[in-house]
Amino acid sequence: MQFECKTKGTCSQRIYFRIEDGKVYDVEFLGGCNGNLQGIGKLVEGMDVDEVISRLEGIRCGMKPTSCPDQLATALKKAKEDI
Repeated sequence: MQFECKTKGTCSQRIYFRIEDGKVYDVEFLGGCNGNLQGIGKLVEGMDVDEVISRLEGIRCGMKPTSCPDQLATALKKAKEDI
């Protein structure tokens, strides 16, 4: 199932991803630090949704209370509720 989530408090504006059989695929960020966010997408490819959430939740960017990885964790939690 394909998902699109608007981010809050980050340079990126949206996150697109797919969840299939409890695994994360095709993560793409709109905006933000392109190279770093492509790297995150590649690192979580095929990983269990709960594992991604566990690893990324709570990461902060500088003085911000959130980050792009944290926003991905938030989006995945929301997506799990919709499945």
